Amino acid sequence: MKKVRKAIIPAAGLGTRVLPASKSVPKEMLNIVDKPAIQYLVEEAVAAGIEDILIITNRGKGVIEDHFDHSFELERNLEGNKEKEKILESIKAVADLANVYFVRQKVTKGLGHAILCGKSFVGDEPFAVLYGDDVIISEDPVTAQLIRTYEEFGCGSVGVKEVSREAVKKYCTLDVSPLRDNIMKVHNIIEKPTEDQILSLYAILGRVVLPPEVFGMLEEGVKKVETGEFYLTDALADLGKEGKLTAVDFVGKRYDMGNKMGIMMANCEVALDHPEIGADFRAYLKELAKTL
Repeated sequence: MKKVRKAIIPAAGLGTRVLPASKSVPKEMLNIVDKPAIQYLVEEAVAAGIEDILIITNRGKGVIEDHFDHSFELERNLEGNKEKEKILESIKAVADLANVYFVRQKVTKGLGHAILCGKSFVGDEPFAVLYGDDVIISEDPVTAQLIRTYEEFGCGSVGVKEVSREAVKKYCTLDVSPLRDNIMKVHNIIEKPTEDQILSLYAILGRVVLPPEVFGMLEEGVKKVETGEFYLTDALADLGKEGKLTAVDFVGKRYDMGNKMGIMMANCEVALDHPEIGADFRAYLKELAKTL
């Protein structure tokens, strides 16, 4: 079995739920304290052993490419300033995290089509997908949790969590049965189910590891959808029906960076553990809470 060493990060969404902030700044570049959201995804992938990362963008998102490149003017200005040494190191480290590549999704046809844009990048290897909207904080990277499951069972794996009945209608619902511990066998998936279609309250949240054969399924699916979006979930459902998909109830805290509440929660909770401002921010919140 080939090692999972490549990842795709779809980052071509318009970010309509966080307008007007996303009008001029890609939602993936919105900060969580002092790092853009997409950097957390790249760091997670690297921590999971990923070597090559393809970020799917579209028009107006060149700033993402700039972020993962060297900024020679900025670095030159910081050099020699002892007070800024740590900042300089952190800036240089971003450009050297991994081999990061970019391709544009020239038409917006959904997540399934975005992943298909990475076919030539992936080739005949298994690969991870980290959804651009979902930042997940965990000591054990969720991508690594899924890779271990892929290697153990030899089939695709999706990261899931139980959500509310109302929330599952906005995501997807999975028909699953236990394998061991927090790992389940997936039998079917329904995207955005109606009340009578709900299979369970488990929904896929932000991370999947897939075999290369999924590209054939994606190609067939995109051909059938003349207008609108083609969901990655449709291909995942096919894998499940063929007995080739597992689900991991992952360990980690997920933040939806595609909505305003998720952004605020991420900033607040990550700030509490930040080595530079954590203690002061905690004290501030305690004082603020007294006025609520």
